[in-house]
Amino acid sequence: MKVMIIGGTSGIGLGLARHYWQQGARVAVCGRHPARLDGEAFARDSRVSVHACDIADRAAVARVVAEVASGAGLDLLIVSAGQYTDAAAIARDRSSTLPVLRVNVGGLDHAFSAAADAMMAHGQGQGHLVAIASIAGLQDDYPNGSLYSASKRAAIAICGAYRKALAPFGIAVTVIVPGYVDTARLRELNGGDASRKLFLMSEQEAVQRIAAAIARRDERCVFPWQMHALATAFNLLPAFLKRARKK
Repeated sequence: MKVMIIGGTSGIGLGLARHYWQQGARVAVCGRHPARLDGEAFARDSRVSVHACDIADRAAVARVVAEVASGAGLDLLIVSAGQYTDAAAIARDRSSTLPVLRVNVGGLDHAFSAAADAMMAHGQGQGHLVAIASIAGLQDDYPNGSLYSASKRAAIAICGAYRKALAPFGIAVTVIVPGYVDTARLRELNGGDASRKLFLMSEQEAVQRIAAAIARRDERCVFPWQMHALATAFNLLPAFLKRARKK
């Protein structure tokens, strides 16, 4: 089995890379900062390849996907790369909106398009595309809603469109919709401590849930159920209450 993970040099992506390597798969780990893996023992294994790749660069993504898929093809692509910005950052620099779109929306399309082409070219009827979205993407749009939520709604929609388009070829598409996961990035965004986040889940547990959903070829996996329930309840609130939510 050949697995490619874009955004695999840290966080959930790195956890998934370790998981599939431990399962005996050949793993291609891609990210903007491949040097982050210099201290990782598994990255030195012959079944693991490390690639520098900016998902926002369509040509670069196509080139790396073609390189990884050469020979035996590509069985599983996981897109874990993501970009976050909040209202305060946008107020300081309006241009900070663009990387969110280029990575979370455009980048996902770049990766899915290239991987789908590679899978169809190799006649892989069991190919599988996976995107890591966010519970934020389940929130309906509302006045002053966050750009991040909008980008993750778009990511979920992109997965739905690819699922319909690729079904005739036997290629599955799964969207993973997690709540708060205790990654280094989440801790960084919260002053070094994410413990106050609701229903915080460990990185290891999140990886296990994601891997199980991929093995089942689920269309959508949302967890934890408590955050799913909160997102559903939030969508029922009147607009004036939604506007009061801190972003």
